[in-house]
Amino acid sequence: MKEFIIGKNDAGQRLDRFVSKSVPLLPASLAQKYIRLKRIKVGGKPVKRDYRLIAGDVVAMYIGDEFLKPASGKETFNEKPFTGETVVACPPLDLLYEDENILLVNKEPGVLCHSDSDYDYRSLISRIHFYLRKKGEWQPQNENSFTPALCNRIDRNTSGIVIAAKNAEALRVINEKIKLREIDKHYLAIVHGIPVKQSGRLEAWLFKDAVKNQVYVLDKPRPGAKTAVMEYETVASGGRLSLLECRLITGRTHQIRAQLAGLGHPLLGDGKYGSERLNKPFGEKHQALCSYKLEFNFTSDAGPLSYLRCKEFVIHDVPFVKKYFPSVDIQRR
Repeated sequence: MKEFIIGKNDAGQRLDRFVSKSVPLLPASLAQKYIRLKRIKVGGKPVKRDYRLIAGDVVAMYIGDEFLKPASGKETFNEKPFTGETVVACPPLDLLYEDENILLVNKEPGVLCHSDSDYDYRSLISRIHFYLRKKGEWQPQNENSFTPALCNRIDRNTSGIVIAAKNAEALRVINEKIKLREIDKHYLAIVHGIPVKQSGRLEAWLFKDAVKNQVYVLDKPRPGAKTAVMEYETVASGGRLSLLECRLITGRTHQIRAQLAGLGHPLLGDGKYGSERLNKPFGEKHQALCSYKLEFNFTSDAGPLSYLRCKEFVIHDVPFVKKYFPSVDIQRR
Protein backbone atom coordinates (compact mmCIF):
# COMPACT_ATOMS: atom_id res chain seq x y z
CA MET A 1 0.00 0.00 0.00
CA LYS A 2 1.13 3.51 -0.76
CA GLU A 3 -0.41 6.85 0.18
CA PHE A 4 -0.29 10.07 -1.84
CA ILE A 5 -1.10 13.42 -0.25
CA ILE A 6 -2.75 15.70 -2.80
CA GLY A 7 -1.04 19.07 -3.25
CA LYS A 8 -2.08 22.13 -5.25
CA ASN A 9 -0.65 20.73 -8.49
CA ASP A 10 -2.73 17.57 -8.14
CA ALA A 11 -5.98 19.23 -7.04
CA GLY A 12 -8.83 19.34 -9.54
CA GLN A 13 -7.82 16.16 -11.37
CA ARG A 14 -10.08 13.16 -11.76
CA LEU A 15 -8.98 10.26 -9.59
CA ASP A 16 -8.38 7.91 -12.54
CA ARG A 17 -6.21 10.46 -14.32
CA PHE A 18 -4.19 11.09 -11.19
CA VAL A 19 -3.59 7.36 -10.82
CA SER A 20 -2.40 7.06 -14.44
CA LYS A 21 0.12 9.86 -13.93
CA SER A 22 1.37 8.97 -10.48
CA VAL A 23 1.62 5.20 -11.12
CA PRO A 24 2.44 4.96 -14.87
CA LEU A 25 3.30 1.23 -14.65
CA LEU A 26 -0.26 0.38 -13.61
CA PRO A 27 -2.26 -0.47 -16.77
CA ALA A 28 -5.29 1.79 -17.27
CA SER A 29 -7.71 -1.13 -17.35
CA LEU A 30 -6.33 -2.47 -14.06
CA ALA A 31 -6.48 0.99 -12.46
CA GLN A 32 -10.17 1.25 -13.34
CA LYS A 33 -10.74 -2.24 -11.92
CA TYR A 34 -8.92 -1.39 -8.68
CA ILE A 35 -11.05 1.73 -8.23
CA ARG A 36 -14.22 -0.37 -8.70
CA LEU A 37 -12.93 -3.01 -6.24
CA LYS A 38 -12.22 -0.26 -3.68
CA ARG A 39 -8.49 -0.98 -3.65
CA ILE A 40 -7.91 2.69 -4.40
CA LYS A 41 -9.54 4.99 -1.84
CA VAL A 42 -9.62 8.68 -0.97
CA GLY A 43 -9.68 9.61 2.71
CA GLY A 44 -10.20 5.98 3.59
CA LYS A 45 -13.41 5.79 1.58
CA PRO A 46 -14.18 4.34 -1.86
CA VAL A 47 -14.98 6.92 -4.53
CA LYS A 48 -15.84 6.86 -8.20
CA ARG A 49 -13.23 7.20 -10.91
CA ASP A 50 -14.42 10.72 -11.84
CA TYR A 51 -14.03 12.05 -8.30
CA ARG A 52 -12.25 15.43 -8.39
CA LEU A 53 -9.34 15.51 -5.99
CA ILE A 54 -9.04 18.29 -3.41
CA ALA A 55 -5.82 19.62 -1.88
CA GLY A 56 -5.22 17.69 1.32
CA ASP A 57 -6.93 14.50 0.16
CA VAL A 58 -5.05 11.28 0.96
CA VAL A 59 -5.18 8.71 -1.84
CA ALA A 60 -4.40 5.18 -0.64
CA MET A 61 -3.52 2.57 -3.26
CA TYR A 62 -3.57 -1.09 -2.29
CA ILE A 63 -1.61 -2.33 -5.29
CA GLY A 64 1.41 -4.52 -5.98
CA ASP A 65 4.90 -3.15 -5.35
CA GLU A 66 5.87 -3.94 -8.95
CA PHE A 67 3.65 -1.08 -10.11
CA LEU A 68 5.30 1.40 -7.74
CA LYS A 69 8.86 1.00 -8.99
CA PRO A 70 10.46 3.59 -11.35
CA ALA A 71 9.56 2.71 -14.95
CA SER A 72 13.18 2.61 -16.10
CA GLY A 73 14.88 1.31 -12.98
CA LYS A 74 17.39 4.16 -13.39
CA GLU A 75 17.64 7.77 -12.36
CA THR A 76 16.21 10.16 -14.89
CA PHE A 77 17.99 13.41 -15.68
CA ASN A 78 15.55 15.22 -13.36
CA GLU A 79 16.44 12.92 -10.45
CA LYS A 80 20.21 13.08 -10.72
CA PRO A 81 22.01 14.99 -7.96
CA PHE A 82 23.75 18.20 -8.96
CA THR A 83 27.39 17.83 -9.91
CA GLY A 84 29.86 20.12 -11.61
CA GLU A 85 29.64 17.86 -14.66
CA THR A 86 25.84 18.18 -14.80
CA VAL A 87 25.93 21.96 -14.48
CA VAL A 88 28.49 22.29 -17.27
CA ALA A 89 26.67 19.79 -19.51
CA CYS A 90 23.26 21.49 -19.29
CA PRO A 91 23.22 24.58 -21.55
CA PRO A 92 21.77 27.79 -20.03
CA LEU A 93 18.34 29.12 -20.98
CA ASP A 94 17.79 32.34 -22.91
CA LEU A 95 14.97 33.71 -20.74
CA LEU A 96 12.72 36.38 -22.18
CA TYR A 97 10.38 36.56 -19.18
CA GLU A 98 9.74 34.77 -15.91
CA ASP A 99 7.31 35.01 -13.01
CA GLU A 100 5.95 32.60 -10.37
CA ASN A 101 3.69 30.88 -12.94
CA ILE A 102 5.36 30.82 -16.36
CA LEU A 103 8.61 31.08 -18.27
CA LEU A 104 9.07 32.49 -21.78
CA VAL A 105 12.18 31.00 -23.34
CA ASN A 106 13.89 31.98 -26.57
CA LYS A 107 14.70 28.59 -28.12
CA GLU A 108 17.64 28.56 -30.48
CA PRO A 109 17.44 26.62 -33.77
CA GLY A 110 18.64 23.04 -33.63
CA VAL A 111 17.19 22.36 -30.16
CA LEU A 112 14.38 19.85 -29.67
CA CYS A 113 11.49 20.95 -27.46
CA HIS A 114 11.14 17.39 -26.19
CA SER A 115 13.30 14.30 -26.45
CA ASP A 116 12.45 10.61 -26.51
CA SER A 117 15.07 10.07 -23.80
CA ASP A 118 14.65 10.92 -20.11
CA TYR A 119 18.39 11.52 -19.96
CA ASP A 120 18.78 14.09 -22.74
CA TYR A 121 19.80 17.34 -21.05
CA ARG A 122 19.95 19.04 -24.45
CA SER A 123 16.17 19.18 -24.98
CA LEU A 124 14.47 22.41 -24.00
CA ILE A 125 12.13 20.84 -21.44
CA SER A 126 15.02 19.05 -19.70
CA ARG A 127 16.94 22.32 -19.49
CA ILE A 128 13.87 24.03 -18.00
CA HIS A 129 13.48 21.23 -15.43
CA PHE A 130 17.16 21.55 -14.51
CA TYR A 131 16.85 25.34 -14.19
CA LEU A 132 13.81 25.12 -11.88
CA ARG A 133 15.40 22.41 -9.75
CA LYS A 134 18.55 24.46 -9.38
CA LYS A 135 16.47 27.45 -8.22
CA GLY A 136 14.59 25.25 -5.78
CA GLU A 137 11.22 26.06 -7.39
CA TRP A 138 10.51 22.47 -8.39
CA GLN A 139 11.52 19.29 -6.61
CA PRO A 140 10.29 16.17 -8.45
CA GLN A 141 10.49 14.04 -5.30
CA ASN A 142 7.88 16.29 -3.69
CA GLU A 143 5.38 15.96 -6.56
CA ASN A 144 2.95 13.12 -7.16
CA SER A 145 2.07 13.69 -10.80
CA PHE A 146 2.93 17.22 -11.96
CA THR A 147 5.97 18.14 -14.03
CA PRO A 148 6.63 21.63 -15.43
CA ALA A 149 5.56 21.48 -19.06
CA LEU A 150 5.71 23.31 -22.37
CA CYS A 151 2.45 24.92 -23.47
CA ASN A 152 3.48 25.24 -27.11
CA ARG A 153 6.14 23.71 -29.31
CA ILE A 154 8.07 24.85 -32.35
CA ASP A 155 10.08 22.83 -34.85
CA ARG A 156 13.61 21.77 -33.98
CA ASN A 157 15.16 24.10 -36.57
CA THR A 158 12.83 27.03 -35.84
CA SER A 159 13.81 29.57 -33.20
CA GLY A 160 11.70 31.72 -30.95
CA ILE A 161 9.37 31.95 -27.97
CA VAL A 162 8.20 28.87 -26.12
CA ILE A 163 5.89 29.08 -23.09
CA ALA A 164 6.51 26.82 -20.09
CA ALA A 165 4.17 26.46 -17.11
CA LYS A 166 5.60 26.11 -13.62
CA ASN A 167 2.43 24.79 -12.01
CA ALA A 168 -0.71 22.87 -12.97
CA GLU A 169 -3.08 25.85 -12.86
CA ALA A 170 -0.86 27.93 -15.16
CA LEU A 171 -0.63 24.98 -17.56
CA ARG A 172 -4.41 24.63 -17.62
CA VAL A 173 -5.02 28.35 -18.24
CA ILE A 174 -2.39 28.76 -20.98
CA ASN A 175 -3.55 25.62 -22.79
CA GLU A 176 -7.13 26.89 -22.66
CA LYS A 177 -6.13 30.32 -24.00
CA ILE A 178 -4.19 28.76 -26.87
CA LYS A 179 -7.22 26.64 -27.71
CA LEU A 180 -9.47 29.73 -27.60
CA ARG A 181 -6.95 31.63 -29.78
CA GLU A 182 -6.47 34.31 -27.15
CA ILE A 183 -2.67 34.16 -27.50
CA ASP A 184 -1.36 35.56 -30.78
CA LYS A 185 1.90 34.23 -32.20
CA HIS A 186 3.84 36.26 -34.77
CA TYR A 187 6.74 34.91 -36.80
CA LEU A 188 9.49 36.46 -38.90
CA ALA A 189 10.49 34.48 -41.98
CA ILE A 190 12.85 34.98 -44.89
CA VAL A 191 11.59 33.48 -48.13
CA HIS A 192 12.95 33.10 -51.62
CA GLY A 193 11.52 35.60 -54.10
CA ILE A 194 9.16 38.55 -53.72
CA PRO A 195 5.43 37.85 -53.17
CA VAL A 196 3.19 39.40 -55.82
CA LYS A 197 0.81 40.52 -53.08
CA GLN A 198 2.63 42.42 -50.34
CA SER A 199 0.23 41.05 -47.75
CA GLY A 200 -2.53 38.49 -47.65
CA ARG A 201 -4.43 35.76 -45.91
CA LEU A 202 -3.69 32.14 -46.79
CA GLU A 203 -6.44 29.58 -46.23
CA ALA A 204 -6.04 25.92 -47.09
CA TRP A 205 -6.21 22.41 -45.70
CA LEU A 206 -3.16 20.58 -44.45
CA PHE A 207 -2.84 16.82 -44.57
CA LYS A 208 -0.09 15.26 -42.45
CA ASP A 209 1.83 12.20 -43.52
CA ALA A 210 2.84 10.84 -40.11
CA VAL A 211 5.37 8.40 -41.59
CA LYS A 212 7.29 11.10 -43.44
CA ASN A 213 6.53 13.78 -40.82
CA GLN A 214 5.51 16.07 -43.65
CA VAL A 215 2.33 17.99 -44.44
CA TYR A 216 0.74 18.68 -47.79
CA VAL A 217 -1.25 21.78 -48.73
CA LEU A 218 -4.65 21.02 -50.27
CA ASP A 219 -7.12 23.39 -51.90
CA LYS A 220 -10.13 21.39 -50.74
CA PRO A 221 -10.90 19.21 -47.71
CA ARG A 222 -10.29 15.49 -47.50
CA PRO A 223 -10.49 12.97 -44.65
CA GLY A 224 -7.76 13.67 -42.12
CA ALA A 225 -6.98 17.17 -43.41
CA LYS A 226 -7.23 20.20 -41.11
CA THR A 227 -7.95 23.82 -41.92
CA ALA A 228 -4.91 26.11 -41.93
CA VAL A 229 -5.17 29.89 -41.84
CA MET A 230 -2.41 32.46 -41.58
CA GLU A 231 -1.78 36.09 -42.48
CA TYR A 232 1.44 37.52 -43.85
CA GLU A 233 2.93 40.92 -44.60
CA THR A 234 6.08 41.72 -46.58
CA VAL A 235 8.39 43.73 -44.32
CA ALA A 236 11.31 44.15 -46.73
CA SER A 237 12.70 42.74 -49.98
CA GLY A 238 16.17 42.76 -51.43
CA GLY A 239 17.93 40.74 -54.08
CA ARG A 240 16.39 37.29 -54.21
CA LEU A 241 14.92 37.33 -50.69
CA SER A 242 12.01 38.82 -48.78
CA LEU A 243 11.39 39.23 -45.05
CA LEU A 244 7.82 38.42 -44.03
CA GLU A 245 5.90 38.76 -40.80
CA CYS A 246 3.40 35.92 -40.36
CA ARG A 247 0.54 35.64 -37.88
CA LEU A 248 -0.90 32.23 -37.22
CA ILE A 249 -4.67 31.97 -36.95
CA THR A 250 -4.47 28.19 -36.61
CA GLY A 251 -1.47 26.34 -35.29
CA ARG A 252 -0.73 23.31 -37.45
CA THR A 253 2.39 21.23 -37.85
CA HIS A 254 4.84 22.91 -40.28
CA GLN A 255 2.05 25.33 -41.26
CA ILE A 256 4.10 28.40 -42.17
CA ARG A 257 6.74 26.35 -43.96
CA ALA A 258 4.22 24.40 -46.02
CA GLN A 259 1.86 27.27 -46.85
CA LEU A 260 4.60 29.67 -47.94
CA ALA A 261 6.17 26.94 -50.06
CA GLY A 262 2.73 26.35 -51.56
CA LEU A 263 2.58 30.06 -52.35
CA GLY A 264 5.78 29.65 -54.35
CA HIS A 265 8.04 31.26 -51.73
CA PRO A 266 9.75 28.56 -49.64
CA LEU A 267 11.71 29.51 -46.56
CA LEU A 268 15.41 30.20 -46.84
CA GLY A 269 17.28 27.17 -45.50
CA ASP A 270 14.26 24.86 -45.39
CA GLY A 271 15.41 21.43 -46.53
CA LYS A 272 12.02 19.72 -46.27
CA TYR A 273 9.70 22.16 -48.06
CA GLY A 274 12.29 24.33 -49.78
CA SER A 275 14.64 24.04 -52.73
CA GLU A 276 18.20 22.76 -52.47
CA ARG A 277 19.08 24.68 -55.62
CA LEU A 278 17.86 27.95 -54.10
CA ASN A 279 19.27 27.28 -50.63
CA LYS A 280 22.74 26.13 -51.59
CA PRO A 281 24.28 29.57 -52.38
CA PHE A 282 23.35 30.82 -48.89
CA GLY A 283 24.67 27.86 -46.93
CA GLU A 284 22.09 28.10 -44.13
CA LYS A 285 21.73 25.07 -41.85
CA HIS A 286 18.29 25.98 -40.45
CA GLN A 287 15.14 27.50 -41.90
CA ALA A 288 14.94 31.27 -41.44
CA LEU A 289 11.88 31.21 -39.19
CA CYS A 290 11.48 32.71 -35.73
CA SER A 291 8.47 32.97 -33.41
CA TYR A 292 9.49 36.45 -32.37
CA LYS A 293 6.39 37.98 -30.77
CA LEU A 294 3.73 36.78 -28.35
CA GLU A 295 0.59 38.72 -27.42
CA PHE A 296 -1.66 37.72 -24.51
CA ASN A 297 -4.98 38.99 -25.86
CA PHE A 298 -7.23 37.48 -23.21
CA THR A 299 -10.92 38.20 -23.80
CA SER A 300 -12.21 35.76 -21.18
CA ASP A 301 -11.33 35.12 -17.55
CA ALA A 302 -7.72 34.02 -17.05
CA GLY A 303 -7.92 33.43 -13.31
CA PRO A 304 -4.46 33.63 -11.69
CA LEU A 305 -2.88 34.70 -14.99
CA SER A 306 -5.13 37.73 -15.54
CA TYR A 307 -2.11 40.01 -15.01
CA LEU A 308 -0.82 38.88 -18.41
CA ARG A 309 -3.81 40.38 -20.27
CA CYS A 310 -2.69 42.77 -23.06
CA LYS A 311 1.01 42.07 -22.41
CA GLU A 312 3.35 41.65 -25.38
CA PHE A 313 6.77 40.03 -25.49
CA VAL A 314 9.21 40.46 -28.37
CA ILE A 315 12.60 39.02 -29.29
CA HIS A 316 14.52 41.99 -30.68
CA ASP A 317 17.66 40.19 -31.80
CA VAL A 318 16.89 37.71 -34.57
CA PRO A 319 20.22 36.70 -36.17
CA PHE A 320 18.93 35.95 -39.67
CA VAL A 321 17.16 39.32 -39.83
CA LYS A 322 20.33 41.11 -38.78
CA LYS A 323 22.32 39.14 -41.37
CA TYR A 324 20.11 39.64 -44.42
CA PHE A 325 18.05 42.75 -43.56
CA PRO A 326 20.19 44.78 -41.13
CA SER A 327 18.24 48.00 -41.71
CA VAL A 328 14.97 46.49 -40.40
CA ASP A 329 14.18 47.58 -36.84
CA ILE A 330 12.21 44.78 -35.19
CA GLN A 331 11.42 46.95 -32.18
CA ARG A 332 9.22 49.15 -34.36
CA ARG A 333 7.15 46.29 -35.73
